[in-house]
Amino acid sequence: MSEISESIRKNFGDTDRKRDEGLKTPESVVRIDDIAYGSDPAWQVLDVYRPESAGGEKLPVIVSVHGGGWVYGTKENYQYYCMSLAERGFAVVNFSYRLAPEHKFPAALEDTCMVFSWVLAHAEKYGFDPERIFAAGDSAGGHTLALFCAMCANPEYRKHFSFSPPAGFIPAAIALNCAVFKIQVSERPEDKFSTDLMSDYLEHKGSAEELPFVNVPEWITDKFPQTFLMTAEEDFLKYQLPDVLLKMLEKNVAFTARYYKASKERLGHVFHLDIRNEYAKQCNDEECAYFLCRDN
Repeated sequence: MSEISESIRKNFGDTDRKRDEGLKTPESVVRIDDIAYGSDPAWQVLDVYRPESAGGEKLPVIVSVHGGGWVYGTKENYQYYCMSLAERGFAVVNFSYRLAPEHKFPAALEDTCMVFSWVLAHAEKYGFDPERIFAAGDSAGGHTLALFCAMCANPEYRKHFSFSPPAGFIPAAIALNCAVFKIQVSERPEDKFSTDLMSDYLEHKGSAEELPFVNVPEWITDKFPQTFLMTAEEDFLKYQLPDVLLKMLEKNVAFTARYYKASKERLGHVFHLDIRNEYAKQCNDEECAYFLCRDN
């Protein structure tokens, strides 16, 4: 493992613990934890959160794909964010997936396919509405979610893998928050961070042959799901947004793009995960409203 990945695991972990300090499971949310969706008991597990007031009602679903630079994170880091989405009237699926460098690409993508297959197979048991399955991903998780949607919508992309998403399935809508859309590798000293990270994430360290398979715009078609795209003033990935917007315009994919800038503070990368922040609340309200107005 590179020093970059080690530092991501330490620094992101410290930040997440500080962000969520003192938070507890809301009394209004029912949670079912540590459900296996695959054979790896360490990584292929998920939680389901539902509003208690819904009882056994069939609910729209949000599948959350966590970020963490492909090398960090578990469902535990996203539990409070995901439960806040459940409080807005959704059944929320919050899952861990296999991380690099121990499990290189496409392990996380394969796990994401497995989760959506699990959701469809267990819709009756957990009160999921299979006609209203949405998804949200941020940073590296947004990248994985976008590639998953490319697999769903583009058979030319799908044929390059030994696994596949559920047959005929495309999410009803998705949210890509401060997401990675394109990966570049070079030998320039200023690119050392991304180059070292790609050495951990990709089998061939970002070779010219494999980079096309992790660059989202190349695989977007007119079947790609309608998308809520979000970035913010201090999001270091915000300059990646234009390429995917242009591709969506070219392919006639419906989208809403939101650039968040606050008067009281400078909103950074994945600010929406801090559920005590008023601007995070605004963003998450808007995304959930975007999903609900597309539920028919």
